[in-house]
Amino acid sequence: MSRVYNFSAGPAVLPEEVLQEAADEMLDYKGTGMSVMEMSHRSKAYDTIIKEAEADLRDLMKIPDNYKVLFLQGGASQQFAMIPMNLMKNRKADYIVTGQWAKKAYQEAQLFGEARKIASSEDETFSYIPDCSDLPVSEDADYVYICENNTIYGTKFKTLPNTKGRTLVADVSSCFLSEPVDVSKYGVIYGGVQKNIGPAGVVIVIIREDLIREEVLPGTPTMLRYKTHADNDSLYNTPPAYGIYICGKVFKWLKKRGGLEAMKEYNEKKAAILYDFLDGSKLFRGTVRREDRSLMNVPFITGSEELDAKFVKEAKDAGFENLKGHRSVGGMRASIYNAMPIEGVEKLVAFMRKFEAENGVVR
Repeated sequence: MSRVYNFSAGPAVLPEEVLQEAADEMLDYKGTGMSVMEMSHRSKAYDTIIKEAEADLRDLMKIPDNYKVLFLQGGASQQFAMIPMNLMKNRKADYIVTGQWAKKAYQEAQLFGEARKIASSEDETFSYIPDCSDLPVSEDADYVYICENNTIYGTKFKTLPNTKGRTLVADVSSCFLSEPVDVSKYGVIYGGVQKNIGPAGVVIVIIREDLIREEVLPGTPTMLRYKTHADNDSLYNTPPAYGIYICGKVFKWLKKRGGLEAMKEYNEKKAAILYDFLDGSKLFRGTVRREDRSLMNVPFITGSEELDAKFVKEAKDAGFENLKGHRSVGGMRASIYNAMPIEGVEKLVAFMRKFEAENGVVR
């Protein structure tokens, strides 16, 4: 069977080249006579894998020396607790709620201290990013939290919020490595890798060293302390070794393609093909305010639940997988991460045009 075009929001499409390389090394990684999947994380071969992965990520993102890179487990959702446990020394934090994952993080933080919602776009089903230029940031807030790209709703912060000197913490799970970022603007930037970087099971946390403290909230388990992992180079216990190995291959793939500047250009070109079609369509329409549109996740609807269901079914039959929108919003969503080839988007648009014509609307 030939490969489908996989528009899943995560776990998501990976570069074919990376999968092929991993397949070639599955039984014998570089003459070790074993797979990385069965290799000791304390071995010399694995030490090289994890160190190279970190060096390549630092290079791609131009991560300053005073930031640690941690390869952890538990997904982005575990960070919803880990962040307040490690950073909430005043027991206060401000949250900007622009989607379901930011909302979950905000709710989790309430277990540990006073979490304040200082802005939200819930009033319009998270279809926009609120103005964050002059928010009521608490003077004693330990941090201000955002989810930078909202996978479910297809919105993206184009300008970071004015945190008025407070530490910025950002979940970048669904826009990780899709464009250049200035890491120095964040205290913590983190994301689950299963959308844009690797297989499910790894979360990468990039954290400024002064935020890695001995003093954490009472009762914080050893495994949930950033210091535990920073002091042990992400090898305190057995890490998600195979997942990190695949992430390392994706970092090399990105470098070979010209790095994050080149990816941004590619992603903008790719997204424009779909958004331009949606803007001119008489049947389909995007659901996000134009200036807040994500390059990675594109939700759209026909306005009829029956037609939406028919489209998803026929698209699947035509080799376009995982176009059904998140259960909380319905409709459709195309996730077009780094590894989605431009031809995939072009073919999807051609299919949408045909569907539109066949369902009574001709452009």
